[in-house]
Amino acid sequence: MSIFSKLSFKDQAFKLREDAILDAATRTLAAKGFELMTMDDVAAEVGISKPSLYKHFKSKEDLVGEVMVRLVDGALEQLESQPKDLTPTGRLRALLEWALRVRLGGGLPFLPSTSAQVRTMLTRNLRYVTRVLKLNKQIEGLVEEARRTGELNPELPTDVILFSYYARSCDPAVEYLQLYSKMTPDEIVEAMLKVCFDGYRMTAPQS
Repeated sequence: MSIFSKLSFKDQAFKLREDAILDAATRTLAAKGFELMTMDDVAAEVGISKPSLYKHFKSKEDLVGEVMVRLVDGALEQLESQPKDLTPTGRLRALLEWALRVRLGGGLPFLPSTSAQVRTMLTRNLRYVTRVLKLNKQIEGLVEEARRTGELNPELPTDVILFSYYARSCDPAVEYLQLYSKMTPDEIVEAMLKVCFDGYRMTAPQS
């Protein structure tokens, strides 16, 4: 039995509305960014009054913090659900594919990379910081293991690979391809994965 099914009807309705608020906030953040987003925007997107919104989140900062916590939780769940026989590079590739697909669907606002105000706000959010440290440790471990096995270039420092990997998840090329190319989402994801893990050089033909 799921935790959700154990809730009372009233609590289930509250949780469903909270999820709808987080979905709306994610879409609004992706479209407007933190500075331009307002609580009025989110309330209108959900179709509720602003007082009702404040019953769930007391400020824009709290709301955005919870959006980012949910995002990191999604990444942790994705890692946890991966097949155990995947190689370290296979796991990194699968996580990046997940991130790119969520992003193409408008569900991945990479706010910390674009706003100093958001970075400062999130460093004070213990729930977010705890999860980010956990996620970073897992990804760093995969990078180090892939370097040891030769799946990734051992001549490159772990930090170079790690932060380059993070950069791929918020590469503006994704938006440009989505807006201006004739590529499908699947084609965009596959191309970005090839750029990340294979680079621009043509691979040698199979003999």
